[in-house]
Amino acid sequence: MPLDFAALAAAANAVVFDGADVDGTDACRCHHSFETSVGRGTDRTELVVDADDCPGSGDLARDPACRAAVVAALADRDADAVRTRADGLERTYSDGAAGLLLAAGRFVERARFHDESLADRALRDPVAAARRATGRAGPVARIAAETGLVAGVEHVVPRNGNSGGEAGGDDYADRLRCSVGPSVARSRVVGRPPPDATLLDRRELDTGATVRLYRTDGPETSADRLYHLTPVSHGLGADATATLSAAYDCLARGVVGGGERAPGRAVRHVADEDDPVETLSDVLDRHTRGNGVLDDLFADPRVTDVVASAPVESNPVRVTLDGERLPTNVRLTADGAAALASRFRRASGRGFSRASPALDATVRGPNGRIRVAGVTAPASDGVGFAFRAHGDRTWTLPGLVAAGTLSAEAAALLSVATERGATGLVAGTRGAGKTTLLSALLWELPASTRLVAVEDTPELPVDALREGGRDVQPLRTELGEGSSFSPTDAVRTALRLGDGALVVGEVRGEEAAALYEAMRVGAHGHAVLGTVHGDSPAAVRERVVSDLAVPESSFAATDLVVVCARDGPERRVDAVAEVRRGGDGVRGDESALGFETLYDRSGEDNGDTGGTGVVARGDSALVASLARHDESYADVLAELDRRKRTLSRLAATDRTRPEDLPTQDSSSGAPR
Repeated sequence: MPLDFAALAAAANAVVFDGADVDGTDACRCHHSFETSVGRGTDRTELVVDADDCPGSGDLARDPACRAAVVAALADRDADAVRTRADGLERTYSDGAAGLLLAAGRFVERARFHDESLADRALRDPVAAARRATGRAGPVARIAAETGLVAGVEHVVPRNGNSGGEAGGDDYADRLRCSVGPSVARSRVVGRPPPDATLLDRRELDTGATVRLYRTDGPETSADRLYHLTPVSHGLGADATATLSAAYDCLARGVVGGGERAPGRAVRHVADEDDPVETLSDVLDRHTRGNGVLDDLFADPRVTDVVASAPVESNPVRVTLDGERLPTNVRLTADGAAALASRFRRASGRGFSRASPALDATVRGPNGRIRVAGVTAPASDGVGFAFRAHGDRTWTLPGLVAAGTLSAEAAALLSVATERGATGLVAGTRGAGKTTLLSALLWELPASTRLVAVEDTPELPVDALREGGRDVQPLRTELGEGSSFSPTDAVRTALRLGDGALVVGEVRGEEAAALYEAMRVGAHGHAVLGTVHGDSPAAVRERVVSDLAVPESSFAATDLVVVCARDGPERRVDAVAEVRRGGDGVRGDESALGFETLYDRSGEDNGDTGGTGVVARGDSALVASLARHDESYADVLAELDRRKRTLSRLAATDRTRPEDLPTQDSSSGAPR
């Protein structure tokens, strides 16, 4: 017989809970509706529960009446998730929790024909109903299995170990774990760790958030560790959360004036004297003018990367913590991802839509800049992001030596080569530290040298160089078809902007030909530098010659290739190699190009970048080319040794800031 949903909903509010009748005062008074989001790359149906007027506040784990009403609704129609909202707080039940509720609804719809009493029990207590059904023979047990009710109950073993009898509140707190957050946050966190979790670490962040690192049941690997974040907003009481929601509404309606102080004004406009006004103002500012939960995640100095894969509401945010990729208890909402996309679009001044489904931008974070890479439909199933932290620290070669990134000996060669106008590429995989090393090399240019920096996304220390008295002209490029100022245009423009050094943030397209034109003519005798993807000198040649269509004869204008590598959380210089004609090791086909490794980490027990002996033996073509008209190879070696001692002394005494560096005279190389 067809299911009468209205009668079933009425039955949900008329059943007995814990021996007390649910009357009009205590019964669920939630309002239910089904919403399907479209146009974000994937369709997702949610059962949305408005619990503002309900005494149970839509808490399905703790309130049987709200749980019964939701199961009754799901007996009529399927949903991918259940979202309840009350007084500015939202709870989202997805994954296993949504699966259990949906299975209970399907069980109720089918089992009512065979056992109406058990179907009523499944409304309020699906766990107990599943256990009773499996203890019987016949269609009810089969329906419990076919609808997934049994699997849903067995999927989670509650921390109290309850495996029989009636299900209690703690039982459902584990089985119906939800992600929670203020409606203004547009992100949700699961407040309760998994039942099998073991606490490994706990830290307080500058934003007031708390981070816990858990090991879940199984071997201690990255897949079995959980990064658990508790933002300040999740420690607010019900009254404070309601105030936060009202303050956000004030901002949205323009009740208070705009500007930087608007969030604080909005909170004070609606707050009571008992509300934590300053805390609420900080939270509202973070979620309206800041980057929301991202600011909490990047407030942890151990976190270098954050990834939110599309569809964001279905995938947990993941972080890279000390070099390990870990899942978190955080999820963005679809609206939250759209809000971030809008903010990043404004910050970059670039399109981010179906017509332009990729975004590259830089925004401010709590500890420095954050590099943003975004993608949206039709290129993906909705909006997804990858974020990488770039701290505000200005790196120099002594700083990198002190950090163990490379040896003072290798740094000395890079210093002299940059100062004396060498052409080079800094290579490595994503996150290997290419831009950091390139930024440090810019401080080795003579102070009087004009620098033109070509970038599509600002990462080089242009402001710091200017504050240090350097003449820097940045050129901002646009990527994609129809761009008004392409990287190729920028490189050619740079060559017309006068005598000086040229640096290209990332060589990855047609601009490579123009860059090698600059290298070939020597850019007026000054350094020409750039970064490129590649994990070895040979891979760099393959990338430039084969992928970017630069003739091998033009690639010969490259003086050196520096390869960076990532070793867990550490970034290291793996090798410094010079480009030579005549194949690897000089011998062989004289028309071929090869590489001679000058420094590498192959024989160093401490991971330092040691010399291979080529420079010391007098066999380096690069070192020979660095000699000025009145210098010999031995003179350059002496300068390398002097520079090595200087870099070592600066690193050892923590004098690693730009103002600590000796200023080089472009004609003599001696300190002024």
